Amino acid sequence: MRLCINNLEQNQRLKLLSYNLQVGIDSHSYGDYLTQSWRHLLPDSKRANNLRKAANWLSDFDIVALQEVDAGSLRSQFVNQIEFLAHQGGFPHYYQQQNRRVVGLAAHSNGLLSKYASCHAIHHRLPGKIPGRGALQVTFDTGEAQILVLSVHLSLSHKARCLQLKYIAELLKEESYFIIMGDMNCPAQQVSREFKKLGLKVQRDTHVTPTFPRWKPKHYFDQIWVSDSLNIIKTEVLNLGVSDHLPISMEIEIPNKLTEERAFPQKYLN
Repeated sequence: MRLCINNLEQNQRLKLLSYNLQVGIDSHSYGDYLTQSWRHLLPDSKRANNLRKAANWLSDFDIVALQEVDAGSLRSQFVNQIEFLAHQGGFPHYYQQQNRRVVGLAAHSNGLLSKYASCHAIHHRLPGKIPGRGALQVTFDTGEAQILVLSVHLSLSHKARCLQLKYIAELLKEESYFIIMGDMNCPAQQVSREFKKLGLKVQRDTHVTPTFPRWKPKHYFDQIWVSDSLNIIKTEVLNLGVSDHLPISMEIEIPNKLTEERAFPQKYLN
């Protein structure tokens, strides 16, 4: 039996964040992709401190979608970065989706941190010619309705992204309340165009600034989309981070209240 301490007479505001963490590599220029490339496969003494900084920022939010985090491999010194951020940031609930493993050197993953209990978690492998892209689905219960949250990381290929957006649209088309957060690797206009073509009713805040690259943002790759049944209060790109991306936040209003306790075990998705 799941314990529910909902206040069903009052809507709740949720603070959301989507963040491509680049496994804790602090990039400052395009040249760092060359000079710091070894950090994508080998241990780095600065990584733990970078993660602690990130956890401090993340702690202000209710639900955090993470991309480019490591589930525990040589480069992370076998630290599960999702679990580390959850504990450091004060999140009692966390989920991971490992999408690609490179012979023990790297464990590429999506993650989701939450201050609220979930009732369901599913790992979706997104279509594409090159495997390794995924969508982590976590569902939350308000007592009278469910809210489906996706942490996604789409492909660099335009053709693959179209297939992946179609997959997501099919997944969500019957859902009344949903949130999509992640690194879309393309402008919001393409995402909007594909979802509109597929009949998925979504919305975002159009008054946002670019998120990539962090040192001189030009591209709005990191995005948060919600169903048109949810109320957006505000959206903000945060000028902080230890990555090559800036995190994007959104505050929304949802019907009723999320469950704050649960009686089922932590879920790990591999």
